[in-house]
Amino acid sequence: MIPGPQNAITDVPGLRVGNAQDDSLKSGVTVLTADAPFTASVAVMGGAPGTRETDLLAPDKSVAKVDALVLSGGSAYGLDACSGVVAGLRAQGRGFKVGKAIIPLVPGAIIFDLLSGGDQSWSDTPYPALGRAAFDAATDRTDIGTVGAGTGAMTAMMKGGLGTASLTLDNGIIVGALVAANPMGSVTTPGDKHFWAAPFEIDGEFGGLGPDANAGLGRSLDSRKLTAMIERTNTTIAIIATNATLDKAQCQRVAWAAHDGIGRACVPAHSPGDGDLVFAAATGDIALTNERDLALIGHAGALCLSRAIARGVHAATPAPNDLLPTWSMLNADA
Repeated sequence: MIPGPQNAITDVPGLRVGNAQDDSLKSGVTVLTADAPFTASVAVMGGAPGTRETDLLAPDKSVAKVDALVLSGGSAYGLDACSGVVAGLRAQGRGFKVGKAIIPLVPGAIIFDLLSGGDQSWSDTPYPALGRAAFDAATDRTDIGTVGAGTGAMTAMMKGGLGTASLTLDNGIIVGALVAANPMGSVTTPGDKHFWAAPFEIDGEFGGLGPDANAGLGRSLDSRKLTAMIERTNTTIAIIATNATLDKAQCQRVAWAAHDGIGRACVPAHSPGDGDLVFAAATGDIALTNERDLALIGHAGALCLSRAIARGVHAATPAPNDLLPTWSMLNADA
């Protein structure tokens, strides 16, 4: 397995990612869409999720494909970002057709970033407009760091961010991850330098400092975020995408497997105060040849997700009124 040309989820042909953010609000929206509807499912392992339309993605539900997936800040308010994406798709005549009606199908999930230092004095929710702007901005490239849904993200000890990564399997199947990393847990070991995801790093993509050489790690739950804020201000939400042909049940299996990537990159993960969620999407360009292909896609998804989390945090940039420092500020000599 090697990273794709962009090391991004948009290495999967036909996928596009758009971001929009309000720097004064310290929040934003990220949209994944494609040239045609795609198969998708979801797996939730956090104790405090915030979602829209995810029931449609269960394998036993009748709708097989969706038009876009949304990752948003804003907690429950951010779910309205999906409405902006629905409006953009409808303007293009895209959606599930029922007689003369067109219904764009746009599942979404949110992180809590309402206490990230942004201006929350708005009266009308800004998220539908941010969702529409992100959809309209979608391209075949993926930005990372303090952008889109990662704008107000924070980990336990430093700013979070939007991350992505990809891998190409030997059989030509491509797997990519896109994540808004805002976990309760830390993404670095004590000392703020080494990423938990370091064993999975490729070509120095998040600093190249390697794993922490100390033993007995993981027992400390220090948190600058908890000191600065309150509990239940967390969540890591992600999308795993592939060009393989998968049905909804197979997408769901990939989503469950990819959760290992959160557990390897965030310590602890899947807590009662996290809403950890992974969508899986398949564009259907390459047929599976055996069951091992599905296992490899799930494994690659977990690897990509760990790397994407670290990349998003590593790329975060400082902004006025931040509550936490960035990784680069803490490691200026690295």
